[in-house]
Amino acid sequence: MQERIIKVGHSPDPDDAFMFYGLASGKVKLDGIVIEHLLEDIQTLNERAMQTGKFQGVPPLEVTAISAHAYPYLADKYWIMRTGASMGEGYGPVIISRKYKSLNELKGKIVGTPGLLTTATLLFKIFTDGIKNVDMPFDAIMQAVDDGTVDAGLLIHEGQITYQSLGYNKILDFGEMWEKEIPKAFGRLPLPLGLDVVRKDLGEEMARKLSLGLKESIAYGYTHQEEAIPYAMQWGRGIDYSLGEKFVKMYVSELTIDMGEKGKRALELLFEMGVGKKLIPKKQQFILV
Repeated sequence: MQERIIKVGHSPDPDDAFMFYGLASGKVKLDGIVIEHLLEDIQTLNERAMQTGKFQGVPPLEVTAISAHAYPYLADKYWIMRTGASMGEGYGPVIISRKYKSLNELKGKIVGTPGLLTTATLLFKIFTDGIKNVDMPFDAIMQAVDDGTVDAGLLIHEGQITYQSLGYNKILDFGEMWEKEIPKAFGRLPLPLGLDVVRKDLGEEMARKLSLGLKESIAYGYTHQEEAIPYAMQWGRGIDYSLGEKFVKMYVSELTIDMGEKGKRALELLFEMGVGKKLIPKKQQFILV
């Protein structure tokens, strides 16, 4: 039987690398399927999935990581996988600065944000007012703060756990803001940040097979951390092993293995907030595979 090639896009970050270690190493195999990995930053993966800009006419990847923010634009051609989501539980993207210490001080100032379609930028627009932003690559934000190009920066990825040791002021953690602002009637919900999605034209059977494969890959990483974490640290961008392990376990949690109803409700709430602020299209109904 001829094997089918499935292209999978994910970020070159420790948490994504950890999740896909089982599949990338060949320790987890899917019958009849060969996985090809494509590593790109999340904003680029969003654009690729949406086939905008330089990706016009480029076939979308069969499976890809995207920002939760991007999904309403992709609901017609992708299903959300119940596995592989990055969700903050009391923590999330962080606004930092060298000069300023509060949101009030940032009124009229400029914040560097990590891309138009990132969930971090959506949260910035939902929860702040009177502060300008400029999008740039996520790994250029700290330098832009240091050289004065921007007054503050919105950090994602490992910057969320290194900024304090580098002497930046924390102005706002959106994970903390999320917990404070969501209605108590919803209970304690995680902050949805990233998703893995699978193309609908593959069919439900194949979609569920791929989702299960990723679930097995994550499980393999957790039961073989002595292999998976050193592999993931190849993309640690200057963080040591202990910080890398901490970051991985922040964003590869039980909710990553299966977001369940709790994660689904959190996504629905995020989309509802975005629609309410006219920042995303009308909320789409979705199922998890």
